[in-house]
Parts: sequence; C-alpha cells; structure tokens
Amino acid sequence: MDIARKKIAYITLGCKLNFSETSTIRHLLEKAGAETVDEHSPADIFVVNTCSVTDVAEKKARQLLRKIAHHNPQARIVVVGCYAQLRAQEISALPGVCLVLGAKDKFDIEHRLRHLEDSPEPAAAPGNIFQLRRFDPALSFGDRTRCFLKIQDGCDYFCSYCTIPYARGASRSATIPQVLQAVQEAAAQGVREIILTGVNTGDFGRHSGEDFLTLLHELDKLDNIARYRISSIEPNLLTDDIIAFVASSSHFMPHFHIPLQSGSDDVLRLMRRRYTRDLFAEKVHTIRRLLPDAFIGVDIIAGMRGETLEYFKDSRDFIAALPVSQLHVFPYSERQGTRALDIPLAVPQEEKHRRVAELLHISETKHRDFCHTFEGTTRPVLFEDNKNRQNIYGFTDNYIKIRLPYRPEWINTIRPVRLEAGIIQEHKNQ
Repeated sequence: MDIARKKIAYITLGCKLNFSETSTIRHLLEKAGAETVDEHSPADIFVVNTCSVTDVAEKKARQLLRKIAHHNPQARIVVVGCYAQLRAQEISALPGVCLVLGAKDKFDIEHRLRHLEDSPEPAAAPGNIFQLRRFDPALSFGDRTRCFLKIQDGCDYFCSYCTIPYARGASRSATIPQVLQAVQEAAAQGVREIILTGVNTGDFGRHSGEDFLTLLHELDKLDNIARYRISSIEPNLLTDDIIAFVASSSHFMPHFHIPLQSGSDDVLRLMRRRYTRDLFAEKVHTIRRLLPDAFIGVDIIAGMRGETLEYFKDSRDFIAALPVSQLHVFPYSERQGTRALDIPLAVPQEEKHRRVAELLHISETKHRDFCHTFEGTTRPVLFEDNKNRQNIYGFTDNYIKIRLPYRPEWINTIRPVRLEAGIIQEHKNQ
C-alpha cells in the first residue's frame, strides 16, 4: 500500500501512555506522507489504539471497531494497543480489520501498511510479549501546552488482578539522554508542561543502571520547560528523596498520583501488591508535611475477589481518613489468565457498584474540600486552547481546574489567578 496522501484517522482508548503512543504513530505516518483527518471525516485508514484494563474497555473497543466498519465500509482498520496484544485473533475476525499489531510491532506500522498486500492473513501475530526488550519512545504531539512523554513501559509486578505484564511485557525504559532529547523536541514546539508517563514510572532505569530520581534532577536543570508532572507512581517506589526533591523544585509541580487499590492489608495481600497501607499512609503524610498544598490522587479498586464486606469497610474507613485530594475509583474486572480468578469469593456486580458509589461520594467530598481550601488564594495557572470560544480553561500548579471567560492571548501562558468558587471546576472520576 502506498501511504502517501492516504487519509488516516486516529482514535485512542485508555491511558495517557496510549495517547503518547498514538501521537508517535501519527507522527511516523505523517512523515511518510499520510494526511491526518478527524475521526468523523472520511478516511482511508483508521488506527485505533485500544485498552484492555477491564472487560468494559474491551467491550468498548469492539463496539467502536464495529461502528467504524459500519460507517466506513471502504476503510481499512488497524488495531494496536493492549487489547490487540491480548486478543489478536478475536479482533482480526471483526469486519474491516486489516492489521492487528501487538506491542512489538505497533511502531512498525508504516512498514506493515506498505506490505499489507504481501500477507494473506488479516492480522499480524502479536508475538511473545516476554521476549520484548526494546523500548520505543513516545511523545504526544499536537498540543503546544501540555504533552505526555513515555519514559518507561511494561511491568514486572504481576499483581493478581492485572493483565498489563501480558499486554506490555517486562519493565523497560528510555535512557536519560533519550528523555532529555525528547524534552528538547517538545520545548522546540512550544510545549510548556510535560507529564512523565509509564506503566510503572518509578521503575525507570532499573535495568540500565540509571534511576528515576537522577532523571528528575537532570530534567530540573532544563529551563525551557516550565512544568513537569509525574504520572502514577507505585507507593513502594515513591521514596522520601523523590518527595523532598519535588518540594524543592520550581519545575516539578506539587502533584502526585499514587495507586493504593485497597485500604485493607488483607485485600492488598490478595492483590499481591508490594506495600502495606501503613507504608502508603506514611507516603501521604510525608507529602503533606513537605508539600502541604499538593494535589494527591489515588487509584482504588472496589469489589476485588476476596473483598468481604468487612474488608471493604476497613478499606473505606482508612481511605476516608487519608488527607488525599481525589479518588479514581474502578470496579474490579475479572481478567482471563490472572491469578485473582483462583480466589473463591466473588463480589456480586450489584454490590460492586454500590461500593464504587460509596467511594465516589468520599472522593467528591475530598475534592470539594481540597478546592475550597484554596479559595481566596492566588496560584499560577497554565491556560490551554480548546474548541469552546466562550471559556478558557487551565490548571493551577496543584492541579485545580480553572474556567474563565475566553481570552485567546492567554493560551499557553502561565498567569497568576485568584481562586474563587465560581471559577473552580470539579474533577470527575476517571
């Protein structure tokens, strides 16, 4: 297939890591002469980057692929991402799908498309994920204000409920020089804020003799990026030195996202997590001591197999007492091939959703109280462009979303804003 002048639409499902990878794939194909079009426009090819973290995510991907095929019968569909790695044969049977590229092949998409007619099969075999050792850098292009930079991929933890190691392989990461080069590329495009992303971000450099804290120090020396944020980092890898460094840095924002998953030590053991709730609480209190204004987001899974009502109440009460800013709450999803399926007690779906609702109520209260704390104070806000020309939106250093009347000259600038109740926007559960 000749890619030049082909119209290609890109759709991303799932995490920030997927967004950075889709952007990199788009950049590769644009360099080969392809034209990027909106997903609602006529396209020759649709590239869909999928998620497989839950059964709902897989169902959403299947529905989307069928919808694309129905509305674009002449288009070819290329599927990449975690779902593609785990369920290649299932996806290849769907109408319109011409390529299914697993973790090893997704960045070879240009070569695969050029030689599409050479293969009698509609899908590429995903390959043995545990033989993958190559790290493919990814940086989200297209937004001058904020971008996601992938610094790490894969995971060696094998938590009992999780398929990520099977979808992304072993932990591996960029080198510090590679990251610094990517940051310079982003700065050259006018990017003001970079979010460091990965499956297990704090595992950066473990196999190369480098480490995450050294990377942070090197990034802090660069003055052409105003802000950095650290995406999700495991509590056992969030060292006191990292927290102290963020507290001392003018470039790294007072913003942490830490997966807890359960506030019950019994459930954490069932999950095969690598910390206790006491260690988690210690990290939160260290952040509050050194960075009292910091935003702290926490991931929680409700209704894990083996989570009795007593365990849930214990977890809920622990979480309610934590001085965190917001919860990201997810119902437990059974995943084929995970060890959690060997745990005998399954929480009924209705009870699972009741527990989610209870935790969401706690989250809403915490976020409202967190935002209320800063009413009447002035904080720096980085403003972003958007399609809505009535309002302009931005985030404070500590991740409070702000809405003000539209002012185009403020786009991609950092300005002091006095926070009032009417301009603060509530975050929704993600």
